[in-house]
Amino acid sequence: MKLSIFILAAGLGERLRPITDHIPKPLLPMLGKPILESVLDKVYRLPANKIGINLHHKKEVITNWINQSAFSKIIHLFPENPILGTGGALKNAAPFLSGSTFLVHNSDILSDIDLGKLTDFHLSTNNLVTIAVHDYAEFNKLVIDEKGFLRGFEQANSIRAENLKFLAFTGIAVYQPEFLKFLPAGVSSVVDAWLKAIDAGYRIGTLDVSGCYWRDIGTPTSYAKAVIDELNKNGEIVYIHPSVDSCKHIEIDGYVVIENRSTLVKGISLRNCIMLPGSYTEDNLHYENCILGPGFKIALNESDLFDLSGGNNSFLIGTGGSDRKYYRSKKNDKSVVIMQCLDNDPDFKRHIEYTHFFLKHCIPVPTLIETDPQKMHAFFEDLGDLSLYSYLKCPHEQEHIEKIYKQVIDVLVLIHTGATEHVSQCPLLKNRIFDYEHLRWETSYFIERFVEGIKKINIKNLSTLNDEFHRLAIKVDSFHKTVIHRDFQSQNIMITRRGIPRLLDYQGARIGPPAYDVVSILWDPYYHLDNNMRIRLLNYYIYKMTERSHGFTENDFRGTLLPCRLQRHMQALGAYGFLSSEKGKKYFLKYVPEGLRMLKEDVSLSKDEYPGLYNLVMDL
Repeated sequence: MKLSIFILAAGLGERLRPITDHIPKPLLPMLGKPILESVLDKVYRLPANKIGINLHHKKEVITNWINQSAFSKIIHLFPENPILGTGGALKNAAPFLSGSTFLVHNSDILSDIDLGKLTDFHLSTNNLVTIAVHDYAEFNKLVIDEKGFLRGFEQANSIRAENLKFLAFTGIAVYQPEFLKFLPAGVSSVVDAWLKAIDAGYRIGTLDVSGCYWRDIGTPTSYAKAVIDELNKNGEIVYIHPSVDSCKHIEIDGYVVIENRSTLVKGISLRNCIMLPGSYTEDNLHYENCILGPGFKIALNESDLFDLSGGNNSFLIGTGGSDRKYYRSKKNDKSVVIMQCLDNDPDFKRHIEYTHFFLKHCIPVPTLIETDPQKMHAFFEDLGDLSLYSYLKCPHEQEHIEKIYKQVIDVLVLIHTGATEHVSQCPLLKNRIFDYEHLRWETSYFIERFVEGIKKINIKNLSTLNDEFHRLAIKVDSFHKTVIHRDFQSQNIMITRRGIPRLLDYQGARIGPPAYDVVSILWDPYYHLDNNMRIRLLNYYIYKMTERSHGFTENDFRGTLLPCRLQRHMQALGAYGFLSSEKGKKYFLKYVPEGLRMLKEDVSLSKDEYPGLYNLVMDL
């Protein structure tokens, strides 16, 4: 059955002013994509035969956007003057809507509500209307009976009766065309028409979608929270529109979004800021917790933006793959990060011991302030939110990027030399070897989690592969070993305000081949380095190691690179498969194409030695 779709987009957006004086609410960007486009993408997946949109505030701007969009040929516009309200909008479009069941969707909400399930549920009932509802304390005003039917619209707790509950309207509902007769001509509210239909004996049903993601953008704070949600969903904390060509001489930290046509002035710093299209900054100013627009600034309360789930005004930070949780909080009026581990997590003790050891030998990791082994948490120095990965989201000159990477390599050389020379001082690390068993675990992980789990390939000749993995593991295990970070990639390297790289997530450190770390940072799926720069950086590492380590030889080291590339890229793809399918962190899938491209490059260089692996990978 074909549906009609109607999107309500006429609102004035008064609570969003002054933003909506410049941008109509449906076109507010969400990481470069207007909210209206997200709604259209969602409803377009339904068996819809036509889409209607009502317009009033800045209707010319919205019309121009629609005419240039991929949806232009299937959208019918219904301008209003004056604005007609939620009921009047449907009455005004009655000839358009009267031929079939229709779904109405507000243009100012983002959700993962299953619209197909909602429409199927509606069509399986005799409801005149089926409203998608949820438990949202701030807006719980719909009175619902024990069978899920709407009984009224009141302030919560104003009615006290058994078997009644209060829920909130999500802004999405499915209607039979007969509903239109309850709408008067002119301005009206759809809620009043619901109540008229109930009085006339019709059923207004509900589908409870509590637990689904839902966010409106009716206020600056709710808009900012929706933007942060979108960043987190993508595993990011920074978004820079492709039109921004340089971030030279600016500092960013926290959640930062810079939209199209934004102007960045030398010397500014941004922390937890959203720059709307056409916004600009002034020289040498620090902007924090705000929305910037063309000629205006809206201050935001940081405590309103983040989930205070850590207690004691602590909020969750980080987007990585770990089961550990990190919270930002205050201790003695100073910002700290709290690491919370699961009970009996062996990495907790390692993290503490490695921190002491690395700091003692000048490896730049966060200072440990306090530990509580019983609660399995520890307080660390707050290094901010800017990882090398996020830092590279903002365009920089190649010379500057190379300079940062050389500083990172300097840290790596310290680990591979200074820390290694004194590793006997840290028994937990000294006895943790990156050996044959661990190397074979990594290649099995690649097969199970990526080849079979993500690519759904059933391998017929596994014995040949296992023989090649056996030989690869023996070879890598035979290489000279030092202390290695073991996950030395751009998301685990923080860039502080002083520009000094600092390391995170080092509790997985082991004694292993140093090339594994070099490969992790220079052949990193998270950031594609220019090949000429990679060669220069590799030569820089070799030069520094030759200078500091008497046992280091260039030829021997270069011979370890390709086997470690094979090993590392299979491990990374296995991790992306595990984290996306088992942990629900789907954003890790966006790194698969680059990780797979690199692995194909690796196997092409080693196909004579590992032909079975070559054939498998080239077919992926």
